[in-house]
Amino acid sequence: MSAPAKGKAAKPAAKAQTAPADSKAKAAKKALVKGNQGTKQRKIRTSPYFRRPRTLRLPKSPKYPRRSVPKVSSLDQYRVITHPLNTEAAMKEIEDHNTLVFIVDLKANKKNIKEAVKKLYDVNVTKVNTLIRPDGRKKAF
Repeated sequence: MSAPAKGKAAKPAAKAQTAPADSKAKAAKKALVKGNQGTKQRKIRTSPYFRRPRTLRLPKSPKYPRRSVPKVSSLDQYRVITHPLNTEAAMKEIEDHNTLVFIVDLKANKKNIKEAVKKLYDVNVTKVNTLIRPDGRKKAF
């Protein structure tokens, strides 16, 4: 290939640089005269009810705690497990199925019972079943 002439190569490059700048200037002028927001079409309302949009809700950041001392759970391991059950059926359960049976607090859930047995008896609990007996006490096995 042969090298282009010195004067001709410089002119197209200069013209290419002015074209984008020129169109940018025209766009800025148009935005200034007409406004850059444009016209927004109004949404057609199909319901007679107005549903307020859920806007930003910031999390609470209080200046001081509302209670001076946080509530301590009164359901510790000694309150969760009232006593072990030692009826014939419970003893059969222990022997046959390797399962401990306890009478527990009515408000205790399965997670509470599992943690209490783990702390008091140092055993790994695989599963907790509960039922409320006809006398109103909760049995966990």
